[in-house]
Amino acid sequence: MPTEFQNKIYETLRKVPKGKVTTYKELANALKTKAYQSIGTAMKVNPYAPIVPCHRVVKNNGSVGFFKGKKEGKAITEKINMLKKEGIVIKEKKIINFKEKLHKF
Repeated sequence: MPTEFQNKIYETLRKVPKGKVTTYKELANALKTKAYQSIGTAMKVNPYAPIVPCHRVVKNNGSVGFFKGKKEGKAITEKINMLKKEGIVIKEKKIINFKEKLHKF
């Protein structure tokens, strides 16, 4: 069962449209918190995926980052494929035109 804070994260994340990504930091700023690790944990344990699109959360430098608590392997391949299906172009695990694709709240 998600915590109240996790539910706020999920509610905010649902605002990120297909074809866009956001960052852990952008989510934190939207929630007026510096609890970046808690946001990462919420992504890892997201029970509402893909309705709550945790695959759209990436690192500040435009790299795809983690997915399902993993930084390599099948999980990352799955995240990259999900983003590509939404029109995100990725090369060497980095989002091309990251600033254009970044959703800010």
